[in-house]
Amino acid sequence: MNTANLISLIHLLAGIFSPFLFCSWSLSGSEQFALRYADGPQLYITEQSRGDIKNGTILRLAISPVSKLCHGGDSSRIQSHGIDARLEALKELAKLSADPTFATEFINMEGIGTLARLVESGTHFGEMLAFTLTAFLELMDHGIVSWDLISLSFIKQIAGYVNQPMVDVSILQRSLAILESMVLNSHSLYHRVAQEITVGQLIGHLQVSNQEIQTYAIALINALFLKAPEDRRTLLFQHVIRGNRPIKAEMAHQLYVLQVLTFNLLEERMMTKMDPNDQAQRDIIFELRRIAFDGENDPTGTEKRKAMYTKDYKMLGFTNHVNPAMDFTQTPPGMLALDNMLYLAKVHQDTYIRIVLENSSREDKHECPFGRCAIELTRMLCEILQYHVIVTQSNEGCNDYHPMFFTHDRAWEEFFCVCIQLLNKTWKEMRATAEDFNKVMQVVREQITRALAMKPSSIDQLKNKLRGLNYSEILRLRQSERMSQDDFQSPPIIELRERIQPEILELIKQQRLNRLCEGSCFRKLGNRRRQEKFWFCRLSLNHKVLHYGDLDESPQGEVPFELLSDKIPVSDIKSVVTGKDCPHMKEKSALKQNKEVLELAFSVLYDPDETLNFVAPNKYEYCIWTDGLCALLGREMGSDLTRSDLDTLISMEMKLRLLDLENITIPEAPPPVPKEPSSYNFTYNYS
Repeated sequence: MNTANLISLIHLLAGIFSPFLFCSWSLSGSEQFALRYADGPQLYITEQSRGDIKNGTILRLAISPVSKLCHGGDSSRIQSHGIDARLEALKELAKLSADPTFATEFINMEGIGTLARLVESGTHFGEMLAFTLTAFLELMDHGIVSWDLISLSFIKQIAGYVNQPMVDVSILQRSLAILESMVLNSHSLYHRVAQEITVGQLIGHLQVSNQEIQTYAIALINALFLKAPEDRRTLLFQHVIRGNRPIKAEMAHQLYVLQVLTFNLLEERMMTKMDPNDQAQRDIIFELRRIAFDGENDPTGTEKRKAMYTKDYKMLGFTNHVNPAMDFTQTPPGMLALDNMLYLAKVHQDTYIRIVLENSSREDKHECPFGRCAIELTRMLCEILQYHVIVTQSNEGCNDYHPMFFTHDRAWEEFFCVCIQLLNKTWKEMRATAEDFNKVMQVVREQITRALAMKPSSIDQLKNKLRGLNYSEILRLRQSERMSQDDFQSPPIIELRERIQPEILELIKQQRLNRLCEGSCFRKLGNRRRQEKFWFCRLSLNHKVLHYGDLDESPQGEVPFELLSDKIPVSDIKSVVTGKDCPHMKEKSALKQNKEVLELAFSVLYDPDETLNFVAPNKYEYCIWTDGLCALLGREMGSDLTRSDLDTLISMEMKLRLLDLENITIPEAPPPVPKEPSSYNFTYNYS
């Protein structure tokens, strides 16, 4: 049969869900069989997809999963009375539902309705219910069936799982995902779900430690907000933001706290420029000045200080001393920076006054400008968190998740307050001046980024992690990471490493030989009933002879050569063997030894056909002696200890040699050779 005929035959057999005849194979009931790919995802083949079969593809004849799971009789397993059979069937169904071919046929046989009735019955619990919900969600995600067909009783049942105080995590996760899909895919289902689920109940799921549950709960909040009418959104905000308290202007910051998809109000604050002619906005800046310098609000004192406002604004660290409102005209951060500064001044007044007065009273050019720092820090935080943190599964551009934003009613503002104190502290540690502003901001960005990467669960944990990331620690981390960066894979660095390696290996070799000269005590293997005996072995100082002898007890220090009666010339040693290759490990009695003894055993083979058998007291001595003996024989030292020592010493030596090249770009290639001079008249004529 040629290739074309073979492919035609495969295509003929590929209509797996339509009746076909396998007469030559003596197979009856063709609708009970199916063809599937043998490799990869092992998808099933239909009449529509059979044209995609490539030449050389291996196919497998299998029992049709739809027939096996859904047909009547003994094969109707998903409705079987046997619990074990039903559980296995639902488990298989959950796995197969991702296959679009299977999903199409299963849905055509009214499989969705069957699963919905199983859920509505309320008779499934635990794993059985989890697999049922997984299969239902997978089948609906193919978009074959409209979500509008879902019944109210099904919605009530799924909502009941979300509202239950104690429910299995897997069931809760799938229930939240199903409700989210209902809301996003059907306007009519939104109203039904909104009647069954309150935002307050969803917020309760944000307090659990399971991050996936928190993520799915937020995703459902996002979906409810997106589909909610404008007036309904206001009520939603009242539940989410303020716990039914009136909404205020700063509720945009709380949206950030909850990391909700609807970040538009927060973004609006970031993208709103300050109007220098807006008296209400100017009053906020005046309030910052008053809290810092006036203490109590004294109208008389305020009038006397009007001429000093420019000086005060300079001490506050604004770039524009005459009209500081101009500092907030750049977006981002826009008005968001001013909101943050006002929150710090009012809620953490002592901290605010300390930062301002501490820096404004300095005369050594090392003052940290509070206003400029607060504005730039707000912009930096927006960049670090990408303006908004979206945790819905549908968004692939940003999936960062920070649990600490759920632990405080004003977590965004508190986050800013922690970071502005960090900036002031880092400024002092770096002994920075105005010219170093950008350098300080780079260090602070790295400190915040590293701390957020540790996923602190609360603001207090963030503070603790930032305390451990001071300026000196950042320098240490940078130095250690330089070795793994691309710069250290450049040809000059690789060449330097290759030049250093022989020196380091020689150093390790000398250390091993020196340890052999000091000698070690070994335990004799023998009958356990006998008293334990020891023997000692050491290398002569000229590295030419191994001296060894028996001891009555373990020595406390070095054993003199005179007490070691036996010796082996190094020139007579033929090889060193380890583990199972050792003669004393091949004996029957040694086979009973545990694995630890086997890993510590080594032997020296020497002329004429003699052996000296060792069992090291620990892994370190084993590595020292096997390395030292290999070095004596001129062979490579291959123990784990040698590799570790080599990496450590080379790393230290590289850091020392590159110390003077910090912040200098190392070229990939040497500089070009200059052109030859036009003449060599400048050379000295020795004749």
